[in-house]
Amino acid sequence: MQKRNSKKYNYKNHLSDSQNFLTSRTLIKKIVNRSTICKSDIVLEIGTGKGHLTEILCQKSGTVYSIEIDQRLFESSRAKLNRFSNLTLIHGDFLHYSLPDKGSYKVFANIPYFITTPIIEKLTNTPNPPTDIWLIMEKGAAKRFAGLPRETEKSLLLKVKWNMKILHHFRKEDFHPMPSVDSVLLHFSQKETPDLDNACFPAFKKFVAHSMKYGICGKQGLLTKRQVSVALKQAGLPPACENGVTLYIQWLCLFRCYQSIFR
Repeated sequence: MQKRNSKKYNYKNHLSDSQNFLTSRTLIKKIVNRSTICKSDIVLEIGTGKGHLTEILCQKSGTVYSIEIDQRLFESSRAKLNRFSNLTLIHGDFLHYSLPDKGSYKVFANIPYFITTPIIEKLTNTPNPPTDIWLIMEKGAAKRFAGLPRETEKSLLLKVKWNMKILHHFRKEDFHPMPSVDSVLLHFSQKETPDLDNACFPAFKKFVAHSMKYGICGKQGLLTKRQVSVALKQAGLPPACENGVTLYIQWLCLFRCYQSIFR
């Protein structure tokens, strides 16, 4: 794993937004035990912080790479965690860090909330993505990415290759300093076989963007109401409701219907 030399974003302007540490060893062990991390795994951590989570990851996994942008935290964690021979601490910016180009690895991190979207995009769009990702993040963002209670453009695109599930709901008191928002642990697990191949994905992306803006059917929709009704019925799926389709599997079905008609 190598670090790219690239200009850093102005992290110090956002330190107060990003540093909310879990300090309870019992809680950290509990959430790490919700993962599938084991001694044969390589684990990447985004933000070493004070090293509390890093320590448990070192005990559970085979190898840990932990990236910390803050010089003070990096130095203190290096001194605190120097007993772990399976740990590599890296002083740098994760958004400018080169992910592994081969081999299997997992990610577990308590991420800075203000860069949640860039982190998820980096991890899920890389040519060699992690097999599993566990991120502690703001609850509202997690629900949007997971498509709860309704699918979003981001959730529909992610679900082609990823399963997502909220595994733990934190109390604000679990963090120091205490954040102003609710937090959860969101798990991304890579599907063994994507629902669409790479050749079809750009068309699905355009289909979703257009349909989110104009509706799937209607004046500017890509399908008629009858086409939507017949496609969902033939697939054994629930019919569209007044607000359109709400399930990822319905979106996938209608995209395939659109492809078959206009190919």
